[in-house]
Amino acid sequence: MNISDLFSQIFSGFGSFTWGNALMIAVGLVLIALAVIKEYEPVLLLPIGVGCILANLGMAVNMAEGACALPEQGFMTVLYCAGIKTELFPLLIFIGVGAMIDFSPLLAMPQMVVLGAAGQFGIYATLILATLLGFPMNEAASIGVIGAIDGPTAIFVASKLAPEMLGPIAVAAYSYMSLIPIIQPPVMRLMTTRKERLTRMEYAAKPVSKRALIIFPIVVVIVVSLVAPSAAPLIATLMLGNLLREAGVVDRLNKSAQNEIINVATLFLGLTIGATMTAAKFLQVETLMILALGLLAFVIDTVAGLLFGKLMYVISRGKINPLIGACGISAFPMAARLSAKMASDEDYDNFILMHAMGANTAGQLGSVVAGGLLLVLVAVFGGV
Repeated sequence: MNISDLFSQIFSGFGSFTWGNALMIAVGLVLIALAVIKEYEPVLLLPIGVGCILANLGMAVNMAEGACALPEQGFMTVLYCAGIKTELFPLLIFIGVGAMIDFSPLLAMPQMVVLGAAGQFGIYATLILATLLGFPMNEAASIGVIGAIDGPTAIFVASKLAPEMLGPIAVAAYSYMSLIPIIQPPVMRLMTTRKERLTRMEYAAKPVSKRALIIFPIVVVIVVSLVAPSAAPLIATLMLGNLLREAGVVDRLNKSAQNEIINVATLFLGLTIGATMTAAKFLQVETLMILALGLLAFVIDTVAGLLFGKLMYVISRGKINPLIGACGISAFPMAARLSAKMASDEDYDNFILMHAMGANTAGQLGSVVAGGLLLVLVAVFGGV
């Protein structure tokens, strides 16, 4: 081997490096900066940013048909085949999420289910709009589910319907989740009057028995699995985590679900999603449309929740604060905390956090069911 061959081998990476790769590395650095400096969803945006950089340095996921059956694969492709293509990582995350959720506010105020359902309207409105804009139904459904602001559900649905769009969909879902304190307040102020925001809600804590808390996740799994079978894996893992929490006899499993399991799954999920963000796939006009439509879905979900909150305000003759309607999305517990903060900003002694938590947990369930229904709709009408 002569000197020129030696140099060509040493610097071979530059041969396939393009301006697009450089731009995507910059995108990855921005995601890392947002995670480290601004602390915007750092647990996921940081590994996504790292994965994005690695993808554009020759370590991208091989998403070609049959790639998972190849005898030799890069480590990112191994993670993708093991955890994304099989939907394992989102489901493991849902076990951890379920272990963190306390459903007692929802069980104490079951009427909050209405707000959880209302918070999914934007998903279907955006599905229709994206279809009208020329997206195939499977892609339109994957874009619409961003509006639930539920990262694992968005990734689960997209991995089934449009795996080539995983990168921008995951970035949009988790970025908008971190931007809830910026995106939602203007909409909440626009949609409600100061008189409505000042509404005080009485909260006499209704005791929820341990038996009810244990029975609830089991009943939800049975009912949802029969009504929306496509959502069964999501709801089953969510409720498994919750059962670990409420049973009170498997403390080690409960703590593992809340810590090691969800943390490791989130790390590998973020790396793998980032590793799909190559210049060829991400630097397209379609990516900007996905981000814009995802934001629109989020805003419509918030507006629909607030409208139903205002309706409940009227029906209750001014006893329900419409702000809790904005909690019908899935971003638990950030959306609930934001609504409570906005109420207390208007009146320091106005405490609506527990009511907001009830609506927010209903939104978590609603987003899972909505994701399952999207899979059904695409299977029936979209030919997938």
